[in-house]
Amino acid sequence: MNVQFPEHGCVELAERLNADCQCISLDRDWLRAELEKISPGFYSEVIEGRPHLFADSLVFVSGAHVQAMAAIIAAIEGVTAMPAYRADVLGHAPEIARRASAVRGVFLGYDFHLGEGGPQLIEINSNAGGGMLNAVLERAQQNCCDASAAFLPGQLAGDTPEHLFVEMFRAEWGLARPGANRPLRSVAIVDDDPASQYLHPEFVLFQRLFQQHGIDAVICDPGELALRDGRLWHGDLQVDLVYDRLTDFALEASAHSVLRHAYLADAAVVTPSPSTHAVYADKRNLAMLCDEGRLAAWGVDRETRAILMRGIPPTECVDASRAEDYWSRRKQLFFKPAAGYGSKAAYRGDKLTRRVFDEILSGANANEYVAQALVPPSARRLEVGGVPVDLKLDLRNYVYAGRVQLIAARLYQGQTTNFRTPGGGFAPVLAVPCRDEG
Repeated sequence: MNVQFPEHGCVELAERLNADCQCISLDRDWLRAELEKISPGFYSEVIEGRPHLFADSLVFVSGAHVQAMAAIIAAIEGVTAMPAYRADVLGHAPEIARRASAVRGVFLGYDFHLGEGGPQLIEINSNAGGGMLNAVLERAQQNCCDASAAFLPGQLAGDTPEHLFVEMFRAEWGLARPGANRPLRSVAIVDDDPASQYLHPEFVLFQRLFQQHGIDAVICDPGELALRDGRLWHGDLQVDLVYDRLTDFALEASAHSVLRHAYLADAAVVTPSPSTHAVYADKRNLAMLCDEGRLAAWGVDRETRAILMRGIPPTECVDASRAEDYWSRRKQLFFKPAAGYGSKAAYRGDKLTRRVFDEILSGANANEYVAQALVPPSARRLEVGGVPVDLKLDLRNYVYAGRVQLIAARLYQGQTTNFRTPGGGFAPVLAVPCRDEG
């Protein structure tokens, strides 16, 4: 496909490429060779149990939308640093999240849909998965659609993912241990029964990355950790830093008690921390961040307020007393649990049964759900089994210290993102520059 800039700009060009460019760009032979470097059979282990982890093609996004997402992220990062904001959001957070934490939190994930008015922030995740997998996937792409003007967005355009990610963890160590006279020496990658996790291959890639940079690394269940002499241990390895992949964001489960005590005792650096989740990823925060009156009361300037009001779909905390109002508007709403992750217990209103709706409103759930204005995702048309199929897409910005490191897409069909769609999965993003970007 010969790509030329249309008169009406890069947004329309990206849309046209997403609709018309049918190329298969994933070099699976290269991907196999790269993954086999980890250990013989690793490629088969990854792909056979996860056939829809990686899409065969890529996604095009206009430079204008890349810039708009970055502006929304910068606006939120500015607000989250304000004492007034933190006082409000920590007011409904678990007690452990109110403990001061020096770390910023690795792999914040800002997830967007491309709405008619531009990018719309759907949610923020505090331990977004897929960063390392997408870094590998970027390198497994071939030139596609003669799109020579396209380029990688995020900091990957001028750096390697390995360098960015390792330096991020080292930065977390430095923030938490400013007086330490030694570098980061050991990392525990922690999740419940990690070998059973869908993204376990990513844990292996991180372990190898750390080891290549002289950092001991283990993958473990939190039950394998021990607290001794004021330090956290995995067997004979003293753990400097925990890369926390648990979805128990407040470390409340009894199975996570050792890690909880280690965090409270500052026996090891834990990132992302419970505070990171409370400040960024609690869905109730979005209701505050798109409330112009509240933003003004916090002292947020007019320009920043305008960016947030344009970039965040109207979001409200569910109030059981307004049940009939929500039911009457349900087709325009998406219901999400405040502490949700991975689209679990999230529902499009137009697919909602009265029974599930009543469950959302009942008991504690009435104070733990948000209702967000529905922003239909944009689409990527690909041939799957020789048949053109429109796959929904969302865009994940991996962010650290307010900077976008990498942008990746997820292609899927159904209510929410998943890795069960033929032709779907993670897909690299190529940014189409606008005229004024050269």
